[in-house]
Amino acid sequence: MIKSMTGYGKGEAVHEAGRFIVEVRCVNHRYGEVTVKLPRALMQFENEIKKRVGERLVRGKIDVFIQVENAVALGVPTPNLPLARGYLKAYQTIGEALGLSGQVDLSLIAAQRDVVTVAAEAEATLEEIPQELLAAVDDALRRVDEMRLFEGESLFGDFKKRRETLDRLIGQVGERAPLVVSEYAQRLKERIAQLLGEGSLPEERIAQEVAVMADKCDVTEELVRLGSHMRQFDETLAQSEPVGRKLDFLLQEINREVNTIGSKANDAQMAACVVELKAELEKIREQVQNIE
Repeated sequence: MIKSMTGYGKGEAVHEAGRFIVEVRCVNHRYGEVTVKLPRALMQFENEIKKRVGERLVRGKIDVFIQVENAVALGVPTPNLPLARGYLKAYQTIGEALGLSGQVDLSLIAAQRDVVTVAAEAEATLEEIPQELLAAVDDALRRVDEMRLFEGESLFGDFKKRRETLDRLIGQVGERAPLVVSEYAQRLKERIAQLLGEGSLPEERIAQEVAVMADKCDVTEELVRLGSHMRQFDETLAQSEPVGRKLDFLLQEINREVNTIGSKANDAQMAACVVELKAELEKIREQVQNIE
């Protein structure tokens, strides 16, 4: 079953270091691009998380957000007292120079960069984190996969309806194609009769003109290739692996055959079918852009 590239999932896991909260968001993208945003104390696990996500989500722009609540073991807030004293003195100097009154507020100093830092604990403590962290990642990925599969089912249903429309239009082209030549031959004879009156052209000459016309507007090869491409399209839709790129390629080939039929069709009815075919193919192409 096909899968959409759009999805969202959230996973959580509890560890002595705190509660890991993992959110995964995926949107359309031509390739597979994974971005992981996580606390500094967990940076050493970034590549492992990317690898794990990439194994599950092959295509799409995937953003992974990791937070840690109550992060006791990840680090201890530490005041930088020399820096804080420096800020205090600087603010007092500014106040005296400008003749301003008032006390320097603690919150103002604490809000300055690096006045309070979080120092990571020993590496041995962090080495215990991955199993719970990866469990939360897996849970989020499972939920993303469920959403992508659900949307993929909706897309599959839409494709089936549009495939029926394509079959109907291609069938109309196939039925109409043989009539184009015979109708052309009849119109040619009537036109010659109008122009020559009592006179006439040899049947061989008329037959030559009709043969040239038949060769120019023959779409048999295009219809055969269209049938082959359509079968491949159906077979690809039934595959369980990511098929978005292959479907996109097949649609390009199908559209190429339809364009060729349009250029050969010296007939208003066939031209109308071609216009409908191209409109339907464009709708399918837009949907295929969202398939993994």
